[in-house]
Amino acid sequence: MMINDIYMYIIGVLILLIGVMVGVAFLTLLERQALGYIQIWKGPNKVGYMGILQPFSDVIKLFTKEQTYPNYFNYLVYYFFPVVSFIVTLMSWLLIPYYFNLISFNLGVLFFLCCTSIGVFTVMIAGWSSNSNYALLGGLRAVAQTIFYEVSLALIMLSSIIMIMDFKMINFFFYQELIWFFFLMMPLALCWLSSSLAETNRTPFDFAEGESELVSGFNVEYSSGGFTLIFLSEYSSILFMSMLFILLYMGGYSLSLIFYLKLSFISFVFVWIRGTLPRYRYDKLMYLSWKSYLPVSLNFLMFFLGMKIFF
Repeated sequence: MMINDIYMYIIGVLILLIGVMVGVAFLTLLERQALGYIQIWKGPNKVGYMGILQPFSDVIKLFTKEQTYPNYFNYLVYYFFPVVSFIVTLMSWLLIPYYFNLISFNLGVLFFLCCTSIGVFTVMIAGWSSNSNYALLGGLRAVAQTIFYEVSLALIMLSSIIMIMDFKMINFFFYQELIWFFFLMMPLALCWLSSSLAETNRTPFDFAEGESELVSGFNVEYSSGGFTLIFLSEYSSILFMSMLFILLYMGGYSLSLIFYLKLSFISFVFVWIRGTLPRYRYDKLMYLSWKSYLPVSLNFLMFFLGMKIFF
């Protein structure tokens, strides 16, 4: 029985990862189509019906491209860290609180915080190992931004955890059967959404790749497979942060069409924001984290703690 269980875990994890990969592929297509319509030009619409095969042709093109090498780079680390980045991002997907087959963590929230913390190192070392000033500068910017916003993400999350008094993700579903936490803590939910934009290095907070000064950021020296893996980990983290937003504030995980529609909508919001807002100023981003989100999240934390003790 034990061996059968292990086989089922492995098959479940593989199906989950394949699903994430396909989701990421079509998220890139959604982004390009949506940005096309926002900026009044056609998105990719030639490969397959309405461009539906475009992501697959992109993957083939990227993986068959010639690999370029910088002159003075740290060979092993340069090759290894895009893979590590990709694996860490996929590991965080094990958090999904399935009712069957897969592992349901008792300390799921702590596992998420560990995965995001490790993700910082991958970005930093990928930028450093290229041995390029621009890549290093982009990497340092991305790391500073990610670390600052992890603090606010953790504190915002604490309010939700105090509401349910547990680190288990499945309990968010049970506690939100009558009312979503989004309505109980709307300012916090919106803070979470914008913090997750900063955490995933998305517009308007994409300073890691400020084109005018950094020529694409920490991944500037990567091409072919390495670039593809960095790209995939970035987009799967967007999907993951969308899913986490739904788990925490919009009714938790349920195996239904509504859940996937919510997930698609929040992912679309990421794209929508990219098509709408200009890039923020770097010092203002740091002020936003320390002078706005930190006080707001701490005040809400004390408020919910007081409510919990009072009731």
